[in-house]
Amino acid sequence: MIEVKHVTKYYDNFLAVDDLSFTVNDGEIFGLLGVNGAGKTTTFRMIIGLLEKNKGTILLDGQPIDYNQTDKIGFLTEERSLLTKLTVKEQIIYYATLKGMKKNQILAKLDYWLKRFGMEETKNQKIKELSKGNQQKIQFITAIINEPKLLILDEPFTGLDPLNVDLFMKIIREFKEKGSSIIFSSHRMEHVELFCEKLVILVKGKSVLQGKLTDIKKDYQKKNIHIVGNISKEELKQIPGVLNVLETAQEIIVNIKDDSYIKDVFKIVRQKESITKFLVEDPTLNEIFLSKVGEAYEK
Repeated sequence: MIEVKHVTKYYDNFLAVDDLSFTVNDGEIFGLLGVNGAGKTTTFRMIIGLLEKNKGTILLDGQPIDYNQTDKIGFLTEERSLLTKLTVKEQIIYYATLKGMKKNQILAKLDYWLKRFGMEETKNQKIKELSKGNQQKIQFITAIINEPKLLILDEPFTGLDPLNVDLFMKIIREFKEKGSSIIFSSHRMEHVELFCEKLVILVKGKSVLQGKLTDIKKDYQKKNIHIVGNISKEELKQIPGVLNVLETAQEIIVNIKDDSYIKDVFKIVRQKESITKFLVEDPTLNEIFLSKVGEAYEK
C-alpha cells in the first residue's frame, strides 16, 4: 500500500503540489490525472525519492521510501529513459542490477518478457534500432522485471498500436492480481476508465476531484441519451433539461441535466417512427475531466 499524506512541493516560490493526499491499496489501480503542468510528474518523483517534498509524508507499506524500499518500485516514465547505444540485453541487465537482481535471474526474466512481447529476436539489437513501439515495450520491461510492489506508469501506451495496448493492459491487470499497488497516468481518459478503480484529478497541483470512479460518475448528475432514428437535433434542443445535442455519423447524443429529464426526452422520441435506439448512459470520464478542470480554471 502506498500512502501520500498532505504532500506539498515548491520550486522556489512556485507551488507545484498543494496538500495532496491519496492512498493506493494492494491490488488496486489508481489514476493520477491532470493537464500538462498539473503536478503529476512532480508527485511521481517525490514518491520514488528523486525529489524532496517540502511537507507531508509518503509511505510504502507503512515505511518511508528510501534506498531500502526503491527495489520494490517500478517506474515507467513518460519521457524515454533508454540508453540507445546499448543492446536490449545490456539495457535490461543495467536497470535490473540497479534493482538488486542477480544476473541469472535477470536473464531468465528477460527471456520470459521478450517472448511474452514477441520480441525474442531483438535481444542483441541496439535500442536505437528498434521501432518506437518496441522501445516502449523495453522500457515497460525495465519497470516490471523486478516484480514491483509499487508500479508507477506515466503514459504507458505511448507509441503502441491497439493490439499492444491490449497486451499492456492484460499485464498490468496481472500485476494487480498479484497484489501490486499501481498508479496510472494518461491523457487518454478511455484508457483510465477501462481499469482505474479510484482516481484524483489535479489542477495546478491541487486535487479538484477524488474518489472511486463509480461514485464520481454517480455523483455527476448529467446523463447522455443515445438515439438512433428519425428525429431532428433542433427538436431535441427544445426539450426541457437538454443541455446539448451532438449528431454523429451513427447516432444523436443528447446531454441532459440529470436523470429526471429522461422521461421528457422519451415522451417526444416515442412519438417518432423508426426509432431503433434509446440508451441512457453515465457521462464519460473525459466529460467529467473537462468539466472539473474547466471549473477549477474559472475560479
